[in-house]
Amino acid sequence: MKKAVLTYLKKPQTMIAVVVALMAQLIFCAVWMTAYDGVLDRVDRLKIAIVNEDGAFGSKVEQQIKSKLPFKVAVLSKEQALDALLQRDVHMVLTIPESFGKSLTTPGTRAKLTYTVNESNPQLSKNVMQSVAAQVTDELNRSAALQGAEIVLQQLKLPSDQASEIAQGLVNKVDAQVESLNPVVGMHNQMVPMMLVLASYVGAMMMAMNIHQVSETIGSALSKRQHLAFRSLIIVVAAAVISMVGSSLIAALGGQMKSGFGLFWLFHFLTLATFMFFAQMFLAVFGMAGMFLNMAVLSLQLVTSGTIVPREMLSGVYQWIGRFLPATYSVEGIMNLQFGGVHTGKDAELLLATILVSVAVTVGAILIKKQGTPLPEKTASPKAELSVN
Repeated sequence: MKKAVLTYLKKPQTMIAVVVALMAQLIFCAVWMTAYDGVLDRVDRLKIAIVNEDGAFGSKVEQQIKSKLPFKVAVLSKEQALDALLQRDVHMVLTIPESFGKSLTTPGTRAKLTYTVNESNPQLSKNVMQSVAAQVTDELNRSAALQGAEIVLQQLKLPSDQASEIAQGLVNKVDAQVESLNPVVGMHNQMVPMMLVLASYVGAMMMAMNIHQVSETIGSALSKRQHLAFRSLIIVVAAAVISMVGSSLIAALGGQMKSGFGLFWLFHFLTLATFMFFAQMFLAVFGMAGMFLNMAVLSLQLVTSGTIVPREMLSGVYQWIGRFLPATYSVEGIMNLQFGGVHTGKDAELLLATILVSVAVTVGAILIKKQGTPLPEKTASPKAELSVN
C-alpha cells in the first residue's frame, strides 16, 4: 500500500484531482450561500404597474392596493405598462377595467381585475406575483363584501357607524393561522441541498477523471489491487477533508443545522464519498467516455432529486430513474438534518448500498480489463543537456 501511495503522489495530477474537488466545494458554498442570503427580505424591490381605466373609483381601489402591498407600485398607461413588462422593468401589470366600479355595485354581476405577467422571468418572481394576485383579489372581495353589508344594514335604518361596526364583525369572521413545521430561515438555506448536490458531484466527476488519468499513466507499475486500494483510500480521505471544509463554510455563512454540526458533516461526508465512488464507477467501466455518462447522470440527479421540482410532479419514468440515483437520498437526508425530518437513517443506508454496488462494479471492471504499460517519464533530450552544459 505504501508503494501505491508514493507512486500516485509522485504524479502532480493526483493532488490536482483532490484540489479540483475541494475548489468545487469551496466555490459553490461561498457563492451560493452569500448570493441567496437575504433574497426574500428584498422582495419589496419587485415592481408592479397599475393601469386605472375606471377614473375616480379606480383611484380608490388603486390607493387601497398600494397600502396593502410591500412592493414598488407605479401608475402607468396601458401602453407604458405593457412596454415596461416586456422590458422586465415591472413584474406584473394590474388593470382596473373601465366598468369595474359599476360591476362591483350592481347585483348579479361580477367585477373582474386583470393581472398580466411576463413568464419570461425568474421562477421566484413569477411565484411571488401569483401570490400577489391572490392576495389583492381576496382583499378586494373582503372590501366589497364589507361595503355590501354596510349598505344592507343602513337600509334597515341602522346608524351608519353602527352599521359599519356590525358589517366588520360579519365580514371578518375567519382569521387564518398558519403553522409551519421545520421552518427554513432564508433562501440561502433553501438552496443548500441543491448546491451541495451540484458542487459535490461536479467535484467528484473532476476528481474521478484526474485519478483515472493518473492510473492509466502508472499502468502495470502497480498491481490492480494496489490501484484499487489507493483509489478507495484517496476517496475516503478527500471526502472527509472536503466535507469538513464545506460543512464548516456553510455553518460560518449562516447555514441551518438543526441536528447539529457533527451529524450534518457525517452525512455530507457520506454523500461526497457516495458521489466519488459512483462517478469513478463509470470511468472504470467505460474509460474516459464515462465522463459523458457522468454529465448525463448529473443532469438526471438535479432533475429527479427533488431540489427543483417535487418528485411527485415528475413523469413516472423520471420518478423511477430517481430511485436508483444517490442524489435522491442525499437531498432527503440533508433536508432532514438541516431543517428537521425523519428516516435519515434509511437515506444513509441507501447511500451505503450505492457505495457497495459502485465498488463492486469498479472492482469487477478493473479486474477484467488488461493493464497498460506505464508511460515513460519525460526526460530532457541529449541536445538540451549539451546546450545547458
